[in-house]
Amino acid sequence: MCGIVGIVAKIPVNQLLYDGLQLLQHRGQDAAGIATADGSTFHMHKGLGLVRDVFRTRDMRALTGNVGIAHCRYPTAGSASSPAEAQPFYVNSPFGIVLGHNGNLTNSEHLRAELFEQDRRHVNTNSDSEVLLNVLAHELHDAAKGHKLDPNDIFKAVGQVYRRCHGAYAAVTIIAGHGLLAFRDPHGIRPLVIGRNVTPMGTEFMVASESVALDALGFELLRDVEPGEAILIDEGGNFYNRICADAPQKNPCIFEYVYLARPDSVMDGISVYETRLKMGESLGNKIRRIAPDLKLDVVIPIPDTSRPSALQLALKLGVPYREGFIKNRYIGRTFIMPGQAERKKSVRQKLNAIGFEFKGKNVLLVDDSIVRGTTSREIVQMARDCGANKVYFASAAPPVRFPNVYGIDMPTRQELLATGRSDAEIALEIGADAVFYQDLDDLVHDVRGAAPGIDRFDASCFDGFYITGDITPEYLADIEAHRCDGETRSGNESTQQLDLNLSAVESA
Repeated sequence: MCGIVGIVAKIPVNQLLYDGLQLLQHRGQDAAGIATADGSTFHMHKGLGLVRDVFRTRDMRALTGNVGIAHCRYPTAGSASSPAEAQPFYVNSPFGIVLGHNGNLTNSEHLRAELFEQDRRHVNTNSDSEVLLNVLAHELHDAAKGHKLDPNDIFKAVGQVYRRCHGAYAAVTIIAGHGLLAFRDPHGIRPLVIGRNVTPMGTEFMVASESVALDALGFELLRDVEPGEAILIDEGGNFYNRICADAPQKNPCIFEYVYLARPDSVMDGISVYETRLKMGESLGNKIRRIAPDLKLDVVIPIPDTSRPSALQLALKLGVPYREGFIKNRYIGRTFIMPGQAERKKSVRQKLNAIGFEFKGKNVLLVDDSIVRGTTSREIVQMARDCGANKVYFASAAPPVRFPNVYGIDMPTRQELLATGRSDAEIALEIGADAVFYQDLDDLVHDVRGAAPGIDRFDASCFDGFYITGDITPEYLADIEAHRCDGETRSGNESTQQLDLNLSAVESA
């Protein structure tokens, strides 16, 4: 999970790109970068940290040009402490290309070897995004065959990228002298939307991970980039597009709607906020059905993502909805913090309970999901410390039982609380009196309700079905062995490193 932005405008794009990254900061807090094109010259600045910390006025002034891309990084691959892993990445051959990528290549190790042995290209970091960039550069070189590159050549090259690169990827690139290129993998797992802004000087275009970035910058949402589609916008604002993949299918990641995306976004025609309301209603129906005698005094959300679900669940159960936790806005999202020790330490820094809402009450806590259980365990204990009589826990998502290999940090079954445990055992692990999970069929129904044209979602972390068709038990065992072996060797430092460097699965 990363945030990407690409803009072709009639004015300098540096401030637009910066603002776009701010709006997508929730998608990655490890590093940020901006690259602009001024004619055939690239200007780039990137570094570790939040967007506001990476860029200074002097950096922004140097980012000249009316075409640019930007990236904020979610750390699951490469070194968290190395600015070399920040994006965009750059190559100068054959044309000069910069690229930012959201997702994960599941065959990156094979591609890395192929690039070195056959294509004679060198990859300098552990990032699969650099692998993707070099595959694109090689295919552009082959498509051009020594003549001037044209849109047909670019689309042909992207078609070859689709044939070689497996997994989930949405990418924005600039090809020097040719403009902005954006493309989305043939399964459409990671989101990518396109918008337009009509000005007196001409039409401007913007692509981004979520529609919220378009809305706030004054761009009209046109549509989603389709699976297997490439979009080329030259420096003059001319728009070209083509489906370059064979038999593409739209299988968006359902966890985007559960947790990753902002509630005010619309992706693949689906309102994130609307789906979260529906999740709460479905979960409320389930609780009424399986626990009709449950006595509750209050429903309390774990801020912020679960609020819409908790509100609708409370309405369905006829129980008062209350805010029982105050969130420290200056602490990052614990789900994307590298290392289990850091996650655990940050929970009580991030949330503080309002004792009045818990004392002597039967409380139903509602969260978007339960992944490792570390945060849930701490929150349940906070409720008990405040004097709660009974503490129940509800998850708007089904049990997370399988690794995610498409760009989300759910890498090993041993770390997933629900793997091999019943609901009663999970409740015991987190210290709750009972746990209630959403049913997967209900979740799919809730998300699909706003976009009935989608036949299937990627729900691999819930059902273990990997839609790219290339994930084997041996593949999963290999990434788990690399992660666990590193933790054994080097303790917490290695845990952090291997949270970010999964060898066979490298993620943007």
